[in-house]
Amino acid sequence: MKGLFFSPFFMPSLLLTFAIVMHNSEHLPDISLPDHQKIYFASDFHLGAPTDEQSRERELYVKHWLDYTIENAYAVFLLGDLFDFWFEYRRVVPKGFLSFQSRLVRLVENDIKLFIFTGNHDLWMFDYFEQELEVPIIRQPVSVKINQHQFHLGHGDGLGPGDQTYKLLKKVFTSSTGQRLFSLIHPDVGIYLADLWSRRSRKSNEKKDESFQGKEYEWIYQYCCEVERQRHHDYYVFGHRHLPLEIPVAENSRYYNLGEWINQRSYGVYDGQTFELRKFTS
Repeated sequence: MKGLFFSPFFMPSLLLTFAIVMHNSEHLPDISLPDHQKIYFASDFHLGAPTDEQSRERELYVKHWLDYTIENAYAVFLLGDLFDFWFEYRRVVPKGFLSFQSRLVRLVENDIKLFIFTGNHDLWMFDYFEQELEVPIIRQPVSVKINQHQFHLGHGDGLGPGDQTYKLLKKVFTSSTGQRLFSLIHPDVGIYLADLWSRRSRKSNEKKDESFQGKEYEWIYQYCCEVERQRHHDYYVFGHRHLPLEIPVAENSRYYNLGEWINQRSYGVYDGQTFELRKFTS
């Protein structure tokens, strides 16, 4: 992760960022978890990277994990960057990933609640999964009460201080004008160029994300602390960081990062009483 950038304009822009995030934060309906069922959380599969062969191998692990969750899952939250790149044209979506998508269908057919979040690599996910699977696509952090615990969930990109360049780019990428202009490019060319940029972006950040350098460099954690000052949550669960983390935010409040699946295959599980990080090994 990049270090914090302090300037005379830092605090006003930081407060404005937090104010915008909190104003736009959504709330999902409360969930009452039945006995002997669990809720699973995962993010950052990055299907499609770094090579087709490695992606197919990882997709197999993801498929097995989703099969594993079906045994006792009440809900599955997928917190973004499921694909290393995704753009939905009006009548075209990226080819591949059918094994993964078939497991999403299976979750829905087994009456398991599925929630899909966009990340910075698949933020151009529009209504394809909403229409095909009838599941919500969530594009910003949300709060949800599960049993007696308050959760705050999201992918994690563009939160907290720092990374002002990305925040500006995200505004362009998520604008209707930017999306419309990109959609005018032929899919073969557009997907190739965007996939190339996505891989380079991910590769340039790999070394930055591989170790914990201290709370002052953890932007998502700082975002959680600011949210906690406004409203208590028991669990803050995010992706994006590519490093499994568990950090206290306040008394009876903790921030968890789910890590990623390119190297670690880590995920989270809530059993109605506690949340914990695990690693999938099957």
